[in-house]
Amino acid sequence: MIEKVIELLEDIIPDFDRENEALVDSGEMTSLSVLQLIAAIDDELDVQIPPSDIRPENFNSVRSIAAVIKKNMEE
Repeated sequence: MIEKVIELLEDIIPDFDRENEALVDSGEMTSLSVLQLIAAIDDELDVQIPPSDIRPENFNSVRSIAAVIKKNMEE
């Protein structure tokens, strides 16, 4: 799942930094890129992220994004 998240982020964010553990906090990931990522997750993985999970902490790192995807795959 981590590699898929990285692949999606590389398509959305120019010069994506794989090591950044504060994507939202650093401004590397904007509200627009979060929305683009949510749409890509829905299209590519057929996983819908509910509004209650659209919080900065869920999109701040590759690991947190992968975790929110896994959580919603199980529901």
